Amino acid sequence: MEYIKVAFVFEQIEEYQQDILIAELADMGFDTFEPTEQGFDAFIVADGFDEAELKAIMAGAASDLNGKYEIFPIEAQNWNEEWEKNFSPLIISDNCYIRATFHEPQPQYEYEIVIDPKMAFGTGHHQTTTMMMRYLLQADLNHKTVLDMGAGTGILGILAAKRGAKSITAIDNDDVCYRSAIENAALNQVENLTSLCGSKEMIPNAIFDVILANINRNILLDQMESYAAVLAQGGTIFFSGFYETPDLEMIRAAASKFDLHYIDHQKIDNWVAARFEKR
Repeated sequence: MEYIKVAFVFEQIEEYQQDILIAELADMGFDTFEPTEQGFDAFIVADGFDEAELKAIMAGAASDLNGKYEIFPIEAQNWNEEWEKNFSPLIISDNCYIRATFHEPQPQYEYEIVIDPKMAFGTGHHQTTTMMMRYLLQADLNHKTVLDMGAGTGILGILAAKRGAKSITAIDNDDVCYRSAIENAALNQVENLTSLCGSKEMIPNAIFDVILANINRNILLDQMESYAAVLAQGGTIFFSGFYETPDLEMIRAAASKFDLHYIDHQKIDNWVAARFEKR
């Protein structure tokens, strides 16, 4: 699979302006954003890239930003090289150590997760993944059944397994992610994670105690009814992949229609992860 990198450069941009632009790009299908000295880089699967739509965004709300962009195709091999070059070990909540296969083990941490990211999203470095992992490190997962939607590398499901989950069903519509979750589960000696390739149609006819959904606002809104249908009464669902403004209120309003009650949320920069319970 090939990706497109769009490098945005601005003479001057306020944080709120950048947040608005990134939100519009996320709606367009961009799924990863990396800050640079003069702006940020945005990444999207090549098949989903529409330059005309990008031009419309830049000519609309972003027209007053005095910015420019440059488009770079990225082949899968180069993408993997970038991951290896930039993937540094990460510590979450002082007790969870995330490393790549080429880093040295650190057995002093309670939880150590080994990730071979390839092109799959989810190394813990992105704000949304970090917040979801913080939630999992606080949650009671012992003997719980877990559904992980938009599983990426499988990192959240792997942590859930290490925290005592009975079983994990990890679903992603990207074949690279599907295979990556299987490989990473094996790297971590996790035997109770089942990886499935697809979207909401792949959700098993079962009841789950915990649901993890770190995707983006539009997909969460589209799939929320499907999540609610398989979440146990009293079960917990964690949402992430969206912004505090305006997305959180949209997520809360939609969730309330399916008896999913807002409990709290975390925030890093303007990214949000939120916890809901079914009542």
